Amino acid sequence: MAVVVTVEIPGGTQEMYERTNDRITSASWFPPPGFIAHSAGPDGTGGWRVIDFWESEEAFQAFLRLAVPIFQEAGMPPVVPKISPLSNVVVP
Repeated sequence: MAVVVTVEIPGGTQEMYERTNDRITSASWFPPPGFIAHSAGPDGTGGWRVIDFWESEEAFQAFLRLAVPIFQEAGMPPVVPKISPLSNVVVP
């Protein structure tokens, strides 16, 4: 079942996001299996929000195993993703 993953990063900045995103998207394993779409931007409270769409929670968890070391090296604070099931995802 497809899922939406929402990550709130208190104090996160565009610079931090772009540095991390550049490393992820240039990794040899990108795009990871099960990845559908990604979006990110300011959360309106001085932090950063990431919203991803995945084919399954298992696909997202497999991505995390690859991505967490990059997040840690970039100095990203620990976060707890919110994972919610979806009944439909439409992409062009």
